Amino acid sequence: MKEAFQYQSRKIYSLVRGTIGTVKAEAIVLVFCFMFLFQYIAIAQTSNSGIAGSEGNNNKLWYQEPAANWMEALPIGNGKLGAMVFGDVEQEKLQLNEESVWAGPPIPENRVGAYKSVEKARELIFQGDYAEANKLVQDDVMGPRIAPRSYQTLGDLILNFELKGTPSNYRRELDINNAIAKTSFTADGVNYTREYFSSAIDDAIVVVLTADKPKSISLELEMQRKADFEVANIGKNRLKMWGQVSQKGKHLGVKYETQIMALPKGGGVKSGNGTLSISKANSVVLIISAATDYNAASPFSPLTQNLSTVCATKLKKAAKRSLKKLKEDHIADYQKFFNRVAIDLGEIKGEERPTNERLEAVAKGADDPGLMALYFQYGRYLLISSSRPGSLPANLQGIWNDHLAAPWNSDYHTNINMQMNYWPAEVTNLSECHEPFFDFIESLVPAGKKTAKEVYNSDGFVVHHTTDVWHWTSPIGKVQYGMWPMGGAWCTRHFMEHYNFNGDTAFLKDHAYPIMKESAKFLLDWLTKDPRSGKLVSGPSTSPENKFYTPKDPEVFANLDMGNAMDQEIIWDNFTNVLEAAEILKIEDEFVERVKDALANLSLPKIGSDGRLMEWSQEFEEVDKGHRHLSHLYGLYPGNQFTENKTPYYIDAINRSIEHRLSNGGGHTGWSRAWIINFYARLGNSEKAYENIKALLAKSTANNLFDYHPPFQIDGNFGGTAGIAEMLMQSHETDQSGTTIINLLPALPSEWSTGSVSGLKARGGYEVDIAWSNGALESVSLVSKEAKVCKLRIGDEIIDVELTAGEKQSITEFK
Repeated sequence: MKEAFQYQSRKIYSLVRGTIGTVKAEAIVLVFCFMFLFQYIAIAQTSNSGIAGSEGNNNKLWYQEPAANWMEALPIGNGKLGAMVFGDVEQEKLQLNEESVWAGPPIPENRVGAYKSVEKARELIFQGDYAEANKLVQDDVMGPRIAPRSYQTLGDLILNFELKGTPSNYRRELDINNAIAKTSFTADGVNYTREYFSSAIDDAIVVVLTADKPKSISLELEMQRKADFEVANIGKNRLKMWGQVSQKGKHLGVKYETQIMALPKGGGVKSGNGTLSISKANSVVLIISAATDYNAASPFSPLTQNLSTVCATKLKKAAKRSLKKLKEDHIADYQKFFNRVAIDLGEIKGEERPTNERLEAVAKGADDPGLMALYFQYGRYLLISSSRPGSLPANLQGIWNDHLAAPWNSDYHTNINMQMNYWPAEVTNLSECHEPFFDFIESLVPAGKKTAKEVYNSDGFVVHHTTDVWHWTSPIGKVQYGMWPMGGAWCTRHFMEHYNFNGDTAFLKDHAYPIMKESAKFLLDWLTKDPRSGKLVSGPSTSPENKFYTPKDPEVFANLDMGNAMDQEIIWDNFTNVLEAAEILKIEDEFVERVKDALANLSLPKIGSDGRLMEWSQEFEEVDKGHRHLSHLYGLYPGNQFTENKTPYYIDAINRSIEHRLSNGGGHTGWSRAWIINFYARLGNSEKAYENIKALLAKSTANNLFDYHPPFQIDGNFGGTAGIAEMLMQSHETDQSGTTIINLLPALPSEWSTGSVSGLKARGGYEVDIAWSNGALESVSLVSKEAKVCKLRIGDEIIDVELTAGEKQSITEFK
């Protein structure tokens, strides 16, 4: 009954408050609730659509009220086409997105010949003239930031319903077991259900409206957008909206179209004036399609078919199939990804409470392992729904964005955010969802080679802190964030990781090694000898997106240095991966020898007088001691340069660095907090990792479990999911022979004392199931693609397990 009282109270209060005042409005609400108390009790006793108990709520986000705003709406998506479902009773809204709805040119251009100023800036930095170097690079190297030129909303589908009676038994949910959102309620004795899903099989969104009494569904449909749109009817049962994306009347981008087809059973349909009206139907199926003229191979070339034909073809194809088949195929296609991994983090259950109430309880200090397991699986759901083979990669908001001018253009930030989106891809068994990332980074190589040559007079390819679907790679904006040519090198780590998890030698040969080599070629030319140490250093470069006070004038800050820790760690990572790949592929040539020599002479990060890992080459005073980026810890995670076994002298320094950041307000953005979870997992600090998961949920998570930067950025969701996986299993270390060591339960907190996880992937081509009880490992099952000896770390012990190719082997004895 609770949700019915809440829903009706808000409705009546908002209607009468403006005319009779707050006190009288509250009195009327109270009288209303008593009048209908017995009616609600009767409905609750007889209706099957009332509030469910804990049974059946597993892997569901659910609520007792419609979404009050976009950050409470529920996301659906098929990799390309998405929607946010609000779940209102009388006026439902689906905010729609299509992955390629982008504003267009001009795009940033290279500052040709800037390398001359880069050389001067290096000299200035080595002389200690940091402010002068900053100014020189800002003036002579950086291009202008062109904004807004954004990824945009496709528009809104509005469903205006005719309803009788007072709605009750309201429930709104997103079932991530089958990727279906649902709204249900009772009005005037009729039980209504509305289901929503975005099918990758049919490349369409499907809405299913049903009622348990005939002729109960009447509604009017309309489509709208904040700018750049026209609407028209097509025949008796279709509506279309189309236009060309722009930004404030300029930056003309893609042409787009979206169409909706209404398929009612019973009742009638009227079409006209840009709307569809359906009256007294028994049920209604709505199918939504969309298309743009964006083409990844040639961004400004039109499609061979016009957009209307593309949309209509999708609709007609889907309409020929039964609703049962549409739904079954959608679920089967989705579950082939989602069902690979299952997780249970303990006996404390919270499914009987709405998701928003569970979040509120965690914010007040409660423990809810079930919510953390749901958050983990939600991250996997979001990746499946925003990144599928053949799609664009997930951007700063996945595919879900209601703006014309989104925060940071909703683009691809390559100084951590884009990479974090894909941290869970391999370990949570979603390797195929990684493919759009690889395709996109490879598409940057031509522009990246041009930028390397024109800006830096260097070979190879380079990417700076950001890019978008138009594939540019130039340094832009302020030096604080823009003068950082390490984005491409960082992205190449993902290629090697994909090989490490899957053992695909063809991928290593045809994709990973070539792009890592192109990055290494740039880095070899970019590095210069530091006259202070004789070692090779990167620069001038920022440590994203931080700044320091200059030694010559403590009141003046700068951003650029030579040999920042993160640069050196990324270069170490790239060179190490190149050499590993070359050894596997049996490549021995002059280029490989150059990489070996450079790696041997590479400057490594230093430890400061206070025991912390130094972010810059010198012990500068920090301007922002609690900065959201912890760039200098890249070598711990996602890299593997620093481990307790290989580099114990760095581990204490890293711990001190994290604690210093946190004690000064760090971790205040969702993605930053998610990164910290992964750090502590790598450090084996289970309670600190757990503490930061709770902080992520309490401080940086909206009611629909979207991550707050603020505002919304999806990277925190993906980073949080990766962090939970990292607490349960790690595989980044090898023994002296190079054999992967699978570390089981390396950071298991006491709050997850009993549980299980199945289907995680480990480097070396393993699939792993783990069960534990009272904090101790109970069983582990492994499947290997190849017959090999697997090494398991259980606490301080390492055991060998012989595996047969393709056969699952379970182990329950560990002594």
